[in-house]
Amino acid sequence: MTILYNPFFLLFITFVFLFLFRVVLIKTELIFTVKKKWRLFEDCFHVYQLFKVPKFNESMQRNQLYHKVFVYLNSLTSVEDSDFTNLFTGKKPNEILLRLDPNQIIEDDFLGAKILWINEDNNLVLKIRKADKRRVLRPYLQHIHSISDDLDEKKRDLKLYMNVVGHGDDQKGRWRCVPFTHPSTFETIAMESDLKNKVKSDLESFLKAKQYYHRLGRVWKRSYLLYGPSGTGKSSFIAALANFLSYDVYDIDLSKVSDDSDLKLLLLQSSAKSVIVIEDLDRYLSEKSTAVSLSGILNFMDGMLTSNCGEERVMVFTMNGKDHVDQAVLRPGRIDVHIHFPLCDFTAFKTLANSYLGLKDHKLFPQVEEIFQNGSSLSPAEIGELMIANRNSPSRALKSVIHALQTDGDGRGALNIGRRSTENGPRKLSGEMGEGSGVFGKEGANAVKEFKKLYGLLRVKSSRKSQSFDLNGDQKEGG
Repeated sequence: MTILYNPFFLLFITFVFLFLFRVVLIKTELIFTVKKKWRLFEDCFHVYQLFKVPKFNESMQRNQLYHKVFVYLNSLTSVEDSDFTNLFTGKKPNEILLRLDPNQIIEDDFLGAKILWINEDNNLVLKIRKADKRRVLRPYLQHIHSISDDLDEKKRDLKLYMNVVGHGDDQKGRWRCVPFTHPSTFETIAMESDLKNKVKSDLESFLKAKQYYHRLGRVWKRSYLLYGPSGTGKSSFIAALANFLSYDVYDIDLSKVSDDSDLKLLLLQSSAKSVIVIEDLDRYLSEKSTAVSLSGILNFMDGMLTSNCGEERVMVFTMNGKDHVDQAVLRPGRIDVHIHFPLCDFTAFKTLANSYLGLKDHKLFPQVEEIFQNGSSLSPAEIGELMIANRNSPSRALKSVIHALQTDGDGRGALNIGRRSTENGPRKLSGEMGEGSGVFGKEGANAVKEFKKLYGLLRVKSSRKSQSFDLNGDQKEGG
């Protein structure tokens, strides 16, 4: 009997009892009942104030605050611990989403204050202690705004918009969109790392500069000119830029624009946080193959209309060359950043070999480097096609690149940038590689043409090292 009065034994029995009681609470619904009873008991010692956030306002329009609060609450970890939670499949594979259930109560803590949310029918009710209201309510609602905006931005699906020809007086809905799923990023494009970091730094500074631009009396926009031969990666760069910013892309085809007013209308119907793209602008200006005038394009780039609806936009213009373009188009203010996309050199080749073939070094690299040093070159797109076609055999892929550089790339890196030799007509991969090259055999040309169709909505091309980055936009093309 003496063991029953042993303090250590009594302590052990108490510990076992509490442990078993805790297990019973966790394994049964009793824990939820205890929590509810404790909450009711606690409420007797506090005075609460309720704030209702309706789903619709008096005009039966959707209440934006309701959406922000709903997004915020569904992001809280306490949703998982509440009594009832709905499960839904997400847009991504194997994604499961937690969503609030009607009459569900969510707990939140902010600045040491306990806050309750009740999900009623078409209403979200905020329950806060009166003692905490003056100190917490305003910063708490600002916190909800900030978090919900960040969450919306992260899960927003990007769109690619393309302009269509207007019919008669019907000027509405000039844009048609498809999901923008281009995989290009700044990590995958073949560009000099220093230049790549400068571009990303410039974009990050732009995103944070709204107040700075307004203080200067300038529109919050940024304009880029990408110039260089075809296949050097200008379109891939645009896709990488859009993915980096999480901006929608508006790709304007000037051949479908009826006049200057129509071009303005397209800008009016675009949204903020977007990349406005006009490709091959030099061709339209030189050939006059569009109904839009030069003054119309200049007004589009920096006119009064841009001041009204050009906020938080990035404009990108591409050209094969800028030597014969009117300097009024290129001046600072209209074009802020000039980036040159030349043909491939050995540094860009190594980046492509690492991306396409997983090669950081190879015994054939010195031979490739020597050919580049002798002045031969191809576009990154051409080299990328050869590597993809022979991706199962890296050695064969490198031999194909060497052969192409020796036959079709002679002098292109030094004298004939962006031009093909016209003596023998267009290059045919299958005819010049021979049977042992492994590039599609006799069906090489057709296969390459089919492959090019896989290059995506913005004409996917491999990018390449750029040799000039001019934040002021007035630097001439470097050699």
